[in-house]
Amino acid sequence: MGIVLSLAVFFSAVVIHEFAHALIAYRLGDTTAKDRGRLTLNPLVHIDPFGTIFLPIMLIAMNSPVLFGWAKPVPINFSHLKNPKRDMVWVGIAGPLANLLFAVAASVLLKLGLKDFKIASGLAHYLIVVNVVLAVFNLIPIPPLDGSRVLLGLLPPSLSIRLALLEPYGFIVLFALLYMGLFDKFVWPMAAIVINFILTL
Repeated sequence: MGIVLSLAVFFSAVVIHEFAHALIAYRLGDTTAKDRGRLTLNPLVHIDPFGTIFLPIMLIAMNSPVLFGWAKPVPINFSHLKNPKRDMVWVGIAGPLANLLFAVAASVLLKLGLKDFKIASGLAHYLIVVNVVLAVFNLIPIPPLDGSRVLLGLLPPSLSIRLALLEPYGFIVLFALLYMGLFDKFVWPMAAIVINFILTL
């Protein structure tokens, strides 16, 4: 698959992901993302120059088996949510859930006959892989990934505070784990299970 199509698939996945965060936060009482123009499917407002453009292009050029990157995080003021601790869980899980639903939709299109067209079938399969990998990766409970937001909302206050204190060091921990094989040992095996499940629905 060409670089342009690969990036288009990746862009669509991260835009859907961030839009879902913004939409659920808005529905639950926080208008921050909407006020800043982030409650939109326009990819231009979600692009992070390094995470959305440079890094994915570099990985594609290196023939990486996994496309990795990120968009600008949607601004959310959790204190504006109707029930901050409970609603933090819904806002956190919204992005990964949107990616999984996107993957299921692509699988449905395959079953409706898209698999008979080689290019379209390849694109649909790639959509499924990218969206599932993005969902699984973001559910890792390390700040600032979405999984940490979900965990913060589920843990008792004393443990939530301890987890929140890790956020300034989250990227350091995350990149250390990636260096130690997080993708090969956890993300990709889990994603493969989910992908196989989606394709057999």
